[in-house]
Amino acid sequence: MKIRMWFAVLSAAALLIAAGCGGSDSSSGSASGSVKPGSDAKPMAKLGAGEGKLSIIAWAGYAEDGSTDPKVDWVTPFEKQTGCQVDVKIGNTSDEMVTLMRTGRYDGVSASGDATLRLIAGGDVAPVNTDLVPNYKDVFAGLKDKPFNSVDGQMYGIPHGRGANILMWNSKKIAQPLDSWAAVFDDASQHKGKVTAYDSPIYIADAALYLKATKPDLKIDNPYELDDQQFQAAVDLLKAQRVNIGEYWADYTKEQQAFANGNSYVGTTWQVIANLLEGDKVPIKTTLPKEGSTGWSDTWMISSKAKHPNCMYEWMNWIISPKPNAEVAEWFGEAPANAKSCAQTEVKDHCKIFHAADEAYFDKVSFWTTPRKDCGDARGATCKDYSAWVQAWTDIKG
Repeated sequence: MKIRMWFAVLSAAALLIAAGCGGSDSSSGSASGSVKPGSDAKPMAKLGAGEGKLSIIAWAGYAEDGSTDPKVDWVTPFEKQTGCQVDVKIGNTSDEMVTLMRTGRYDGVSASGDATLRLIAGGDVAPVNTDLVPNYKDVFAGLKDKPFNSVDGQMYGIPHGRGANILMWNSKKIAQPLDSWAAVFDDASQHKGKVTAYDSPIYIADAALYLKATKPDLKIDNPYELDDQQFQAAVDLLKAQRVNIGEYWADYTKEQQAFANGNSYVGTTWQVIANLLEGDKVPIKTTLPKEGSTGWSDTWMISSKAKHPNCMYEWMNWIISPKPNAEVAEWFGEAPANAKSCAQTEVKDHCKIFHAADEAYFDKVSFWTTPRKDCGDARGATCKDYSAWVQAWTDIKG
């Protein structure tokens, strides 16, 4: 399996890029969390002939052409069917993807929720005519018309897949079953040096989510819409956690190894990492804590300056068609977007393992979205935008 490597290299350069991109997050929005689009681009009215080329930015594992593994290839069949020759640029972080899309050289991107609003507000992507994407009708309803992929009911992309950030622990080292994020926050000192956390500014939302449940006086509603007091409380909680952290992780192999060799006992994980550890007979348990969790949902978005828009529409329809979407979901480690994909997976209970059709499960998940100055409520533009999150994360880690 190849899995996302969000922030695989959280270098200082990436952080500077992030800070530079934060300004657009202050665009006005409604209480639903939508933003004001930075482009007047209109959805395509009808499809034309393919242009013969397609240039996309994708997470590693989202556009496999057989070069990683000859048996893993859903790009070549697409090229043969449509005549659109695909050029793939791997994006290592959401910040890098935003920067690349702003060059205007790419037709589309597999954007995560911590990038989508920046792309919409920056005018880098165009609204999508879902009528031109036949497979869209089979996408799980829970992925449609969300604050991170639409504006006022207009979709700005085609959902690709989703997953939750869950709690994992070594069941031999921690015998008592866990049901709360307190294990990595208020109770973290019990496992000092063996606690792990996700290495990204967006992890601040995990602290905010925990405070939402445990500190009601803070009146946190949305963990991505934090005013000064709420944000500082989350930062303080993460600074207190820092002394108990053994290591942070961004590359999934790092966490997998840490649990396998005993360097980590408890922390945030993805279901696929837990599956790999169980396959290696490492004694771990997982849960979606009682406070809920953060999570991610990826969306294929088309550039407002796309040179090959017809091929991009063909790609969006192809990548969420039942078989390719099933193949990507298994290779990458996620819940597919297309409900019909569940009948196409090689592992027959893949969709059950990843809760693909379990909307009650995902109702407990606060999907990543771009923090903006506009709080989305009566507080107005008093919340911390993404650039502030980046600066705070640097301070938290020291």
